[in-house]
Amino acid sequence: MSRIGKQPIEIPAGVEVLTEGISLTVKGPKGNLSLVLHDHVKLNRSENQLTVEVLEPEQKRDRALWGLFQRLVSNMVTGVTKGFEKQLEVNGIGYKVALAGKKLNFSLGFSHPVEFQLPETIEATVEKNVVTIKGIDKHLVGEIAAQIRSLKKPEPYKGKGIKYATEVIRRKAGKAGKAGGK
Repeated sequence: MSRIGKQPIEIPAGVEVLTEGISLTVKGPKGNLSLVLHDHVKLNRSENQLTVEVLEPEQKRDRALWGLFQRLVSNMVTGVTKGFEKQLEVNGIGYKVALAGKKLNFSLGFSHPVEFQLPETIEATVEKNVVTIKGIDKHLVGEIAAQIRSLKKPEPYKGKGIKYATEVIRRKAGKAGKAGGK
């Protein structure tokens, strides 16, 4: 049995869960999310809880789907109530970021400024050199944060680049200089 899949999903007040065949829609105060369920997965609803079941819990593939869809539905419920956010830090001398509407303008040491267009459902805020990405879809928030980080990954010698706020960069020593020879 899947330990994650067995866990019930609490539905808070103000959240509406609709299932029509294999499609699931979750509506909440922050917005709407929808998901197409696998044909081996079904949802059971009781009062303010959802449970996920699979057709054949003995099969390895179905057990994997069990845990996956439990987490996907749980993240949808969390997203429409609280939302998700990721923070990125821009480190380096002369490295800057500015927000202009739905575009992030980066100065990352290249010969040209880099513009990053944000999707409609994602919001961003910039304070000093910290970019905060917010949204209701956990997958999309993580994907946008990863795309922004890939513009200039942090390097291990001086730590310059874009990194997650919780990320630790392992620093390297660099050249030791000439060791006395001729």
